[in-house]
Amino acid sequence: MSQSAVNTASVPGIKDMLARLISLPSISSASANWDHSNEPVVRTLAEWLEPLGFAVEILEVPGMPGKFNLIATLGSGPGGLVLSGHTDTVPYDDKRWQSDPFTLTERDDRWYGLGTCDMKGFFALAIEAAREYAGMTLKEPLIILATADEESSMNGARALAEAGKPKARYAVIGEPTSLKPVRMHKGIMMERLKFEGQSGHSSNPALGRNALEGMHEALTELLALRSQWQQQYHNPNFEVQVPTLNLGCIHGGDNPNRICAQCELHFDLRPLPGMDMEALRQAILNRVQPVAERRELGMVFEPLFDGVPPFETPADAALVKACEKLTGHTAHAVAFATEAPWLQKLGLETLVLGPGSIDQAHQPDEFLELSQLEPTVRILKGLIRQFCL
Repeated sequence: MSQSAVNTASVPGIKDMLARLISLPSISSASANWDHSNEPVVRTLAEWLEPLGFAVEILEVPGMPGKFNLIATLGSGPGGLVLSGHTDTVPYDDKRWQSDPFTLTERDDRWYGLGTCDMKGFFALAIEAAREYAGMTLKEPLIILATADEESSMNGARALAEAGKPKARYAVIGEPTSLKPVRMHKGIMMERLKFEGQSGHSSNPALGRNALEGMHEALTELLALRSQWQQQYHNPNFEVQVPTLNLGCIHGGDNPNRICAQCELHFDLRPLPGMDMEALRQAILNRVQPVAERRELGMVFEPLFDGVPPFETPADAALVKACEKLTGHTAHAVAFATEAPWLQKLGLETLVLGPGSIDQAHQPDEFLELSQLEPTVRILKGLIRQFCL
């Protein structure tokens, strides 16, 4: 590609890019009252990437009107580097913000706004890093990937994995990690267990089938499973080194003098890398189904959402070594989940590394430290040089 084919001057600077991205609401939520389309954000990214010579593909997420993924590719070839981020934010409580969440506000050497660190800031910095390579001939392509609905369903990343896109060799997801590389995280499962029995007068237990008593027995089985898993699985890279199972909420019955006809439990499970989610669900089913059968209770056991698999990239992987060298930090593990498992499904060596702190994500007055800007651009340029030039 010749230098004349690109127009870097038409692409704004970092601050102007971020201000524009922050001004475009792109909240994703299971609640229809909060949920927004991310199309304006995706179209804006395309508007900046095309003048730099990127070939831009915008893909609607199947079954989700108004939700789009963007794949922007500079150069061509079978390998290459993906710089990936999600375009959506969480909902917000404007009463707890000191400034307008949709206006980029500078104070205390920080930029404040909804999505500054989680994670619209990463797009502005990735485009700034890519600007230097516009017009150059790349040995391997540079791909900027923007996904939908990471904060709610992960359906954007899931749709890409199902479509087999994008094709590349390496991927860095720019979630806020304070510029420390992350090579593993736990998974997230949220499950629903419901027992249905038969109500009746409490003076005679034979008149009904008590769903609450069945749930009591099932809880004993779940806690025994938790204990078994925590003895079996252990990973010293994590602050909490074992898988966790949290009994989150329970609802059942309607009166002290009626046999409880219905009881429902919601719980969450955080598996370590190496634990298979379907195998875990089957193990739970094997424990609770006999309880329901023995007590003649109807049973529903199902995920509350599809879940996020655990993620791990080996410590000796080329991308891990490169990011450790560029940042000066050893790759570590975190408790929060990302889109990394779906990029791994595409065959990409994947790592999570980005500006800002996860402590500021999902908080009122979310911010990005100005001191993170230059190092992020430097690190991303280093990755582009190593994996694309």
